[in-house]
Amino acid sequence: MQRAHLEKILSFINSIGIPVQECDLPTETFIPGIKIDKGTLLYDPEKLKYPGDLLHEAGHIALMTPEERRKIAGDVASFRPPGVDDEVAVILWSYAALKHIKIPIEVVFHENGYKGDAQWLIEQLENKTYIGLPLLSWMGMCSEQDFPKMKAWMRTQSA
Repeated sequence: MQRAHLEKILSFINSIGIPVQECDLPTETFIPGIKIDKGTLLYDPEKLKYPGDLLHEAGHIALMTPEERRKIAGDVASFRPPGVDDEVAVILWSYAALKHIKIPIEVVFHENGYKGDAQWLIEQLENKTYIGLPLLSWMGMCSEQDFPKMKAWMRTQSA
């Protein structure tokens, strides 16, 4: 089943315009088997533990401004000023994407992710408690009324 989820995820990511490249990555990456490199999502199938992590990391690329996509590599947070974080919007983007491609929520929000809060996040999302939705709407990617339906999968506006 993991392979089928991986194929759906990779197909979706490519379809929205995020380049995905399979390659050998060092053992130590922020997320095992995944690295963001200037708008490209690199992944090592031998080191990738959870296919859903690819969808989440694609969300980081999708929510970057076009300028950020050209320069950010590695840990996204290290490129941001202290206190500036889009994680809540990335979580919502990931949720909208998994609903769109019809994969189980647990593929993205797996038990070993989200600092132990995956089950809590699942409960919030399934109960339509969309923390951070105004940020995703402000980015022009969805309307708050229609979420999880998206108007755009990639952010086009600058901050």
